[in-house]
Amino acid sequence: MFKRKYNPGRSIEKYKARLVVKGFTQKQDIDFFDTFAPVSRISSIRVLIALASIHRLVIHQMDVKTAFLNGELE
Repeated sequence: MFKRKYNPGRSIEKYKARLVVKGFTQKQDIDFFDTFAPVSRISSIRVLIALASIHRLVIHQMDVKTAFLNGELE
């Protein structure tokens, strides 16, 4: 699945891509039972930012979309 993100001047700002493998065929209570979203506590994030600041490290942020990532394939 491909998508373009535009800036206010209507020129292309960046391209987005997502790989989806037949996630539409799953049925609730048959193929999956629960959903789970791992989230860090804010105190853990603050400790990491403080350590990076003390050691003068550069922090990078990344977002990984995990739709249909943990399913079992036949």
